[in-house]
Amino acid sequence: MKNIISAKDAISLIDNGSSVMIGGFLSCGAPDKLIDELVHQNIKDLTMISNDTSYPDADKGKLIVNKQVKKLITSHIGTNPETGKQMNSGELEVELVPMGTLIEKIRAKGTGLGGVLTPTGVGTVIEEGKETMEIDDKKYIFEKPLGADFALIYGTKVDKFGNVAFFGTTRNLNTIMATAAKTVIVQADEIVDCIDPNEVVIPGLFVDYIVAREEK
Repeated sequence: MKNIISAKDAISLIDNGSSVMIGGFLSCGAPDKLIDELVHQNIKDLTMISNDTSYPDADKGKLIVNKQVKKLITSHIGTNPETGKQMNSGELEVELVPMGTLIEKIRAKGTGLGGVLTPTGVGTVIEEGKETMEIDDKKYIFEKPLGADFALIYGTKVDKFGNVAFFGTTRNLNTIMATAAKTVIVQADEIVDCIDPNEVVIPGLFVDYIVAREEK
């Protein structure tokens, strides 16, 4: 059985200066309750790893607006003007990573690989300061694995053993982030006794804590 705790208790595990992966593609599959509690507790100087920074008034975007993020590793900031504003002013360090590369870096951490080789970004600013190599006359960039202290993820249905199932595209980056953090907290729309093994997308062995979106 996994620990089923409140959002308040889950987020209190996170210290100032922690690195946090946050799932979701914009607001689809984003652990909004956990993010709101992160905003409420005002935990600062975070390194946030996410696909995007959503919108200023939604989920991950609230952390940017509240200036809780010191460094951002992401693929897309276009839907949140505040991210670009803070980046251009020097308030926020932003590392933009091609989306496929971001996912592969996280996957490499989760599977214990030493890194990945990708042609994406060769000849651009993405290549600057990184190792490169040629294989069969084609140039590749070596990208290091990417992990975090915490992963805040979403699950449509989670059982008491921590197994996670999803509806539609809500799985997005949640699945891969669950493998690459020291502590994984999942926000569940529904908590059940046991999920049919055929429905399991994230095995419970990756999950440390479960939070019900609608706490009783």
